[in-house]
Amino acid sequence: MSAARIDPDAFPPATEADWRALVETKGRGLDGLVTDAEDGFRYGPVYARRHDAVPLARLAAGRWSIMARVDDVDPERAGGQALADLEGGASGLAVAIAGAPSSRGFGVPLDGIARALDGVRLDIAALRIEPHPQSLAALEAIASLAAAAGHDLASVSVDISLDDSAGFAASGRFAGDERDRRARIGRETQALRARGFSGRTVEADGRVYNDAGATAGQELGAVLATALYALRAMDEAGLSVAEAAGAIGFTLAVDQTQFEQTAKLRALRLLWARVLEACGESDMPPLRLHAETAWRMLSASDPHTNMLRATIAAFAAATGGADSIAILPHTAPLGLADPAARRLARNVQVILQEESGLGAVEDPAAGSGGIEALTDLTAAAGWDEFCRIEAEGGIIASLASGALQNRIAAAAAARRRALAEKRSVIIGATLYPMESERPHTVLATATPPEPDRQGERACAPLRPRRLDEEAEVAA
Repeated sequence: MSAARIDPDAFPPATEADWRALVETKGRGLDGLVTDAEDGFRYGPVYARRHDAVPLARLAAGRWSIMARVDDVDPERAGGQALADLEGGASGLAVAIAGAPSSRGFGVPLDGIARALDGVRLDIAALRIEPHPQSLAALEAIASLAAAAGHDLASVSVDISLDDSAGFAASGRFAGDERDRRARIGRETQALRARGFSGRTVEADGRVYNDAGATAGQELGAVLATALYALRAMDEAGLSVAEAAGAIGFTLAVDQTQFEQTAKLRALRLLWARVLEACGESDMPPLRLHAETAWRMLSASDPHTNMLRATIAAFAAATGGADSIAILPHTAPLGLADPAARRLARNVQVILQEESGLGAVEDPAAGSGGIEALTDLTAAAGWDEFCRIEAEGGIIASLASGALQNRIAAAAAARRRALAEKRSVIIGATLYPMESERPHTVLATATPPEPDRQGERACAPLRPRRLDEEAEVAA
């Protein structure tokens, strides 16, 4: 039986002019297909292929690390979850210590790190300690655990953050004197390198800004300014630009606006290369970029819809070139996820990487006219915000003055107006809400952190707010 053949005349060639003319006959016009981005620019419905595009490489061509969060307040239970995640397909663990901005009311106690990682093959699994003032103490606990298993610090893959800019933004206070902590970044990085430690020692973390309502450009500007703050601190300690750049990692939040998020991650690589070029380094290895699904997009109403949001966000992160991805479980707005919710979050990535083949192409967005244009527009918005922050004296000075918080608050207010005017919707919350919620299991509900009364507040803290909470305010 011969295979069916497609008649070439059945699909005559169509030009862009043909497409545009057809759109006009539908009465909507091209302007009706243009999208207004939150950063003020507009992007259109059709672009020509970018034939001269160069793929933006991630650290490991094509593949990303599937990270599982370790954030249970019970170290033994956290350890069981970590082992289950690694056995189920995760390739690394993101450890959130209690009190970290990303712990969201939970987190492993500092003195429970060793118990939470007991049984983990530290010579195989990649680890990241979420930004926290005690990251170095957590690293020492891991080093002791590794030594007991016969591994030195050089053979363990761990990233930490000696910089506490994210904590300052979230709490309004520094844990200690800011100048001492700045000097410590370079000093401790040098000391760790002397011990053979090859991981990142600073994390330029955009989640605290995204959680509070930042646009893509504002988040990019903030992480660039944070990275430059650390770069200067290491330069003052005597590290070269290349050595300092290799010690800095980046974290971005990704939501369900697929193309915009893919463009945001790609834009960061362009922007960091521009910063390093201005510092005299034009041939550097790719930056290490971690992505986590955005807290602010999650809904406490009908939380099963969060699985759809997480899948789109993870797809965007993978196609945007993230080196590692963590997915927040769909029940995260309700409390500490149970094993079933954790498994679902992990398996989304396993399916995207192993079954959907997203790891087969280094930069699948390269050459796409629309995404390349959106990448350039997003990068321009990020650079503008970065320049504003630097003109205000850098990330710490901008936060201390409240300038960055004011711009983020304005962006959040605009998003709230869009929800109130029904120009934006949240499925399961503002559109198609359930008449009654189904029961959902969580291991614990978050306990609000006790107010920190040590010292005067140095800046207005950025508070995380989910979009469904914003919708309640708008209503």
